[in-house]
Amino acid sequence: MRPLPPTFARWFAARGWQLHPHQQALLDRADDPATLLVAPTGGGKTLAGFLPTLVDLAAGNRPGLHTLYISPLKALAADIRRNLTRPVEEMGLPIRIEDRTGDTSYTARRRQRADPPQILITTPESLALLLSYEDAPRIFAGLSRVIVDEIHALADSKRGDQLMLCLARLQGLAPGLRRVGRSATVEDPAAIARFLARHPDPC
Repeated sequence: MRPLPPTFARWFAARGWQLHPHQQALLDRADDPATLLVAPTGGGKTLAGFLPTLVDLAAGNRPGLHTLYISPLKALAADIRRNLTRPVEEMGLPIRIEDRTGDTSYTARRRQRADPPQILITTPESLALLLSYEDAPRIFAGLSRVIVDEIHALADSKRGDQLMLCLARLQGLAPGLRRVGRSATVEDPAAIARFLARHPDPC
């Protein structure tokens, strides 16, 4: 069992919280190539998915893009950024979190290409656009994790197929990339797991 670093343990203790089993499981399996998390709404899925990233980045010596969070909805992406920013600020972690959607300003998009945040929250369409740029190999070279939220909403759809092609492209740019899928509703977890872990030919 991988222990929480002291900063995280104090933060949990100050709130009277303990790690949920699925949060500990995601931390323990941080090095797995692909992991599917199915947990009810309100069960701490956001923190569970990001906990390995936050622990990795807590030391403050990791520049560049580390984790890419992909949401099927722009509104969900904004909520995730707010929910994730709170523990980062409260623990004083040296982590920059930004979002990139169709609403992101041109100035912010240019800055993100030149100096990517450690955590970027985006949508499948914005990811496809980022991958089309000539400097995509530089932007994604150090990418360690991809979190796909509400993955059941993307499976067995054209949009999901396009996302899988993008993930295959990312895997080519960052061979050690690890995938995490999250969902509160999955009728067939095994099918979703196969969708998450498959490796189609990159575009």
